[in-house]
Amino acid sequence: MQTTNTADADGMPFTRSSNSGDYQHVPRPVAVMSRQYDAAAYTPPHSHVRAQLLFATEGVMRVTTEHGVWILPPRRALLIPVGVVHELDILSALSMRTVYIDAQAAAAFGPACKVVEVSRLLRELILALLDEDVHYQINGRGDWLASLILSELARADTVPIAIPWPRDRRLVAVCTAIMAAPGSRRSIEDWAHDAGASARTLIRLFPRETGLHYRQWLQQVHLAEAFCRLDRGEGVGAIAFALGYASPSAFSAMFRRILGRTPQHYLSEWRGGADQA
Repeated sequence: MQTTNTADADGMPFTRSSNSGDYQHVPRPVAVMSRQYDAAAYTPPHSHVRAQLLFATEGVMRVTTEHGVWILPPRRALLIPVGVVHELDILSALSMRTVYIDAQAAAAFGPACKVVEVSRLLRELILALLDEDVHYQINGRGDWLASLILSELARADTVPIAIPWPRDRRLVAVCTAIMAAPGSRRSIEDWAHDAGASARTLIRLFPRETGLHYRQWLQQVHLAEAFCRLDRGEGVGAIAFALGYASPSAFSAMFRRILGRTPQHYLSEWRGGADQA
C-alpha cells in the first residue's frame, strides 16, 4: 500500500492511502484519493463498488470501457458509475485526484459515463477535501466539503465528447489505427483495405457498432485530440493542420457545430483562467 502523511485542521497527523481499495467502504458519502503516475503507466480492467470521478490536475489519461474511450486532459473529468469496468492508460506524467462517491449519492448522476467540466470551485473543493481525514467528522468541514462537491457535480456542464467503441474485429482494427494517428489523411477505403473489408462494409458497421456514422465517429476522435492540444496551449491553426483539416475555419466550424463554442473560446478561457482550474 502506498501512503502519504498529512495533518488535519488541528495539526494531528493522519495517513492517506493511495490504494483505491481503501476508499470503497469508508462510512462517508465522498472520499478523495491522490495518486501520481509516470507516463506510459497502465491500470488493467477493474471496477469499484463506488462511482468514480477521474480528474487530473496535470497530465493526460485515456479511459476505456467496453462501450467507449475518453481522453482526458486537465479541466475535464470522467464520471464512471458504480460497477463499470474500465482501464487506464497514462499518456503523460499524471497527477490524479479521484473522487469516490457511494452508490446512493451517485444514483443521481445516471447510469452512463459522462465527461464533466471541472470548474475552479469544484477543483478547489476536491483539493480541500484531501486535507481532511478520510473519516472526516460528520457535520464538520469535511462533511460540508463533500456536500458541496456533490452539489457542484450535479450542476457541472457535461461535454459531449465520447468515442464509442465497436466489437466487430475489423472495425476494432480500424478504430485502433485511427486512434493511434488521429491526423491521418487516409480514406475509409484505405482503412478498409488494411482491415480486409470493403469500404461499404465499414460504412455499414460504424452506425451499427458505435451508434455514429464514420464521419461523426472521426469527429469525436478529433475533438478529443483537439482538447488535449488546446490544453497544451497549441494554436487553432496548428491543431487544424495536425488533424488534417483544410483550414482553421473548417476545423472551428466542426468544433462549434458539435460543442456550441469555438476552440478559440476554450483557448482564451483557459489562458485567462476564467472559471477554470
